[in-house]
Amino acid sequence: MKPGIHPDYHPVVFKDTATGDAFLTRSTVTSEKTIEWSDGGTYPLVLVDISSSSHPFWTGSRRVVDTAGQVEKFHRRYGRRGGRA
Repeated sequence: MKPGIHPDYHPVVFKDTATGDAFLTRSTVTSEKTIEWSDGGTYPLVLVDISSSSHPFWTGSRRVVDTAGQVEKFHRRYGRRGGRA
């Protein structure tokens, strides 16, 4: 790797604004805000709207889609085609 051409890769805290959960990881993103972490260190804080703690797919609260109803709606709108049996 060439020296001096890569961005600074450092520890950063990402905080979910919906749930308040935060996690420490490494990233190249920068922020003016900082937070005191449980290990005593001060790290840049990045606020995110959605993370795995609030995303419907990961929390299990995702909307159930009525696929049978969608298929029937399609057949009513466009009809059944005769092609294959």
